[in-house]
Amino acid sequence: MHKSPEILYIDDEANNLISFKATFRYRYPIYTAINTDEARQILQSNPNIQVIFCDQRMPGETGIDFLNDIKRHFPRPVRILLTAYADMETIVGAVNRGHIFRFVRKPWMEEEIISSIEEANKFYIANSMLDIRNEELQKAYDELDKFAYSVSHDLRDPLTGVLSAIKLALEYDSPARIHEILALMESSVLKLNSYINSLHDYYLLKRGELTFIEIDFDGLFAYFKDFYSIYTRSNNVEFRISSHQQQEFKSDETALKLILHNLLSNAFKYQKKDADKKLVELSVVVESGKALIKVSDTGIGIAVEDIDDIFKLFFRGSDQAEGTGFGLYNVKSALIKLQGEIDVNSIEGKGTTFTVMIPNK
Repeated sequence: MHKSPEILYIDDEANNLISFKATFRYRYPIYTAINTDEARQILQSNPNIQVIFCDQRMPGETGIDFLNDIKRHFPRPVRILLTAYADMETIVGAVNRGHIFRFVRKPWMEEEIISSIEEANKFYIANSMLDIRNEELQKAYDELDKFAYSVSHDLRDPLTGVLSAIKLALEYDSPARIHEILALMESSVLKLNSYINSLHDYYLLKRGELTFIEIDFDGLFAYFKDFYSIYTRSNNVEFRISSHQQQEFKSDETALKLILHNLLSNAFKYQKKDADKKLVELSVVVESGKALIKVSDTGIGIAVEDIDDIFKLFFRGSDQAEGTGFGLYNVKSALIKLQGEIDVNSIEGKGTTFTVMIPNK
């Protein structure tokens, strides 16, 4: 149910102000101003005013001029003109310059004022919702433009690599050289596959519904330990896991895996190549109706100037490893769906820790 609209009534006759407030103060929150300067101050201090009544014959500034001027800074309030002299010039001026929603003749009738407020309030709500939808639509268009450009660019790269490798392979007869070319083709195809998987995750998060089931973190972490076992051995990275689950915990397993896969993948990818000791740690503590998950690494870290941008779509903060620009954006999107939070603590050249809080469902 909508709250009663806030009303600003402007009139240079004090008796009219007193009468208006006395008549309608039990129905609506009422503000009154005896001149247009005072009215501007009230509008600055009360941004939720929805309906403005203004007398046409104000000293120093007509009602039409005032209503025309304030629409630059206060476009949403609905403007109603009070006049005892509704000649054609006034009407044309009000329509053309003041964007007047309605005229009310003076002396006004209580029923006409109430009718004007109710209709103006409906108009205000409809326009406000339209403004919000337009803002959301513009953001969606901006994201779609960026999405389309990035997808076409990032899909073209690996395909170009494969085509180039095929052309090279056709020039060689040596099995050894052809094997080298096949390895290059495999790298491009794997990159393309990774990108398509990220697109799939993006789509699921945008369109998919959540399914909450009981989560066993010991089993879930064992899955990740096994999944990254080949990587840890081939790249000499120690992978430590720690799980302390004190109570039953329910969440969407698909979204949870997506979050952890992306955080762990980055933790492994962005290790310092020349480091003697490489470490990735995954831990969780489940208590007090929430899971507190940490993913830490001894990697290259994140530059201070990049911290605020890492969750943006298509952002890439380092050229050390091939990235799609979807990973942390998908993490943030999944956490929004799970009503979770994420915090980043990183020191460039030292490593990064992501702390994730997810409430129990």
